[in-house]
Amino acid sequence: MKKRILSAIVMLAILIPIILLGGYIYAIAAIILGILSYKEILDLKKSHKKIPKVIELLGLLAVIYLIIGNYNNYAINYRMVLIPLILLLVPLIFYKKENYNSETAFYLLGFIYLIGLGFNLLVIVRRIDLGLLLYLMSISLFTDTFAYAIGCLIGKHKMCPTISPAKSWEGAVSGLIGGTIISVLVYLAFFNTFSIKLVIVTVLLSISGQVGDLIFSKIKRENEIKDFSNIIPGHGGILDRFDNNLIVVIMYAILIFTL
Repeated sequence: MKKRILSAIVMLAILIPIILLGGYIYAIAAIILGILSYKEILDLKKSHKKIPKVIELLGLLAVIYLIIGNYNNYAINYRMVLIPLILLLVPLIFYKKENYNSETAFYLLGFIYLIGLGFNLLVIVRRIDLGLLLYLMSISLFTDTFAYAIGCLIGKHKMCPTISPAKSWEGAVSGLIGGTIISVLVYLAFFNTFSIKLVIVTVLLSISGQVGDLIFSKIKRENEIKDFSNIIPGHGGILDRFDNNLIVVIMYAILIFTL
């Protein structure tokens, strides 16, 4: 527990100034986190099947391009979708099945889009408004905090015992309520505006974060690992810490175009 708390303090000491500064420093930090996340999914895949070094490099270039390919333009353009497809699918023609096949290619593509677009949106949101970024990050933070704390205290009904035995319905509902209330208050503190739409969006994002957490837990369970890596003592890997944030910001981008 001491190691976990100390790691959290160190992470906050590093991340808070970077978030407040924004700009190129924040973008570089997003690239670094994206690269480390990409390495985690590479290591996960390589535990089952070796990936050619050239493919690893092409995937890395795709991740970096997705994160900053539209830095001077908020819009996610068609090139950002097509370039990773070209980089990862065209090589299938030149490799033997046992060296590089479609299963590996689409495994990499799925995670590359998730990591690349997720961190890209975190960069875009920070450039739009610091308050908006803190609002979205607070949803993940406080939903997790309330779900964990209340779940430990009164959690009796397991949500998905085969995927994440520690998660309970009591914790999930508490995380939804607590995360929604505090995140709405964070939004009000920055924008001084309230609406039913804000509450609905926050509820949906809180639910999305919890569902995303279960999906990542399922991935770890299938691969018989506890964490994606041990880069953050007591917390696991980058994806263990940022999985909710990536899902929440992607879902937010979807919702603002549909609601």
